[in-house]
Amino acid sequence: MDTQTIAILDFGSQYTQLIARRIREQNVFSVVLPCTAPLAEIRALKPIGLILSGGPSSVYDDDAPAADPQILELGVPVLGVCYGLHYIVHHLGGKVLSAPKREYGHAEVTLEDLSTPLFAGLPPAIQVWMSHGDEAVELPAGFRRVAATSNALAGIANEERGIWAVQFHPEVHHTPLGPQLIRNFLTICGARGDWTAAHFIESTVASIREKVGDGHVICGLSGGVDSSVAAVLVHKAIGNRLTCIFVNNGVLRKNEFVSVQENLRGKLGLNIVGVNASARFLERLAGVTDPEVKRKRIGAEFIAVFEDEAHRIARETLGPEGKLDWLVQGTLYPDVIESSSVKGPSQTIKSHHNVGGLPERMKLKLIEPLRDLFKDEVRRIGRDLGMPEEILSRQPFPGPGLAVRILGEVTPERVALLQEADEIVVSEIKAAGLYTKIWQSFAVLLPVMSVGVMGDQRTYAYTCAIRAVHSEDGMTADWTPLSYDLLKRISNRIVNEVRGINRVVYDITSKPPGTIEWE
Repeated sequence: MDTQTIAILDFGSQYTQLIARRIREQNVFSVVLPCTAPLAEIRALKPIGLILSGGPSSVYDDDAPAADPQILELGVPVLGVCYGLHYIVHHLGGKVLSAPKREYGHAEVTLEDLSTPLFAGLPPAIQVWMSHGDEAVELPAGFRRVAATSNALAGIANEERGIWAVQFHPEVHHTPLGPQLIRNFLTICGARGDWTAAHFIESTVASIREKVGDGHVICGLSGGVDSSVAAVLVHKAIGNRLTCIFVNNGVLRKNEFVSVQENLRGKLGLNIVGVNASARFLERLAGVTDPEVKRKRIGAEFIAVFEDEAHRIARETLGPEGKLDWLVQGTLYPDVIESSSVKGPSQTIKSHHNVGGLPERMKLKLIEPLRDLFKDEVRRIGRDLGMPEEILSRQPFPGPGLAVRILGEVTPERVALLQEADEIVVSEIKAAGLYTKIWQSFAVLLPVMSVGVMGDQRTYAYTCAIRAVHSEDGMTADWTPLSYDLLKRISNRIVNEVRGINRVVYDITSKPPGTIEWE
């Protein structure tokens, strides 16, 4: 059975990913595309419905996001949200102007026409979240107002054309009945609600088998959730024609090189080759302090190590003329969305660590079985695959490893310090029963030396920062208010057990404005 898809065109809203999540929560597949996506690309998805997101621009701006107006002629139901409403009105002959009174935050909307199917089952008045400075003052032919606040129009409909739009944001938690409105739109689209983990696994495994044929595949394992689930999916499809390469880059967590191999080879039966290249990586990092240079050097060295090992595997398993065909990557949907842009090249916050240079250098074709999933969805897929919770519950770990948690130069001595401190943080978070309830919790080694006193002796040692955050998908995050007793235990243990650290601080910065990692 074909997967039904709702296509979401992103006009730059900070909430666009939430629209995708709310749809998937109803067991309906959704995909986010930049609003500039060609009409042919949208048609190729065969969407059962189209949602136009909000955005920060005004439709009358010279540089307003330029979507193809033909998207409104695809013959599928359309829902506009905030800027999406303005886009519909503007491109169908209505008028949008700067509002005399802007609406930001909580508002009450009166649903003036409960007969329209978008409002089925909703009460006459609902609480919503507004975020707009423009308003529609003239509607296109065939449209009527179906909702309003005390200040402005809040909803329009044209059932004959199958187009609806709301000025508020139904996807955010501050619109409590927003999920019902989204369910109503999915009903209008004829959504079956059958997109489940089991359905995803079945269709993905079949797709991989068809795509790979009798080819051979390699996977760069990190030991984290994403690459492990991706590898298990591919292994389920093609068995031992998949070879996984796990590289020790010298900046892994304590004992990780051994434990990851034991877990994935012993418990999941994956064909894993372990490569200890820590000396190569640490040599490349010597003297480097710039975080982007660290990431790029680690990425480049990983490509070099991976390429050497892949050529060796090809020779030994496929013969002198043999070659590998495919590369598996654990790319997730937030990576895909962050790398696309509505109005041009996105600003680089930090480089992603996927193996970007390999396909070009080695003529490898990519398999990214998780590129349409969020992190929590990946974990659900892993559970349906029967993977151990010990692997699935692992907190995210950056591709460049501890190198981006060591501010300043990365040296073997500083890596060893951070490994010990990080092990203490993780063990205490687990002992407190918080490990699976926190998105990430870890230690950061700062390039800050401070004076201390231990045993009546003066010390001059490093400062360690503790970071613990709550997040739904890593795109935004709030710092976690750990108890004073827990922070006290962590601090006491680090200062007493890790020689070279004499001060511990706690990071209480959210994302934004900060990032989860320090570099």
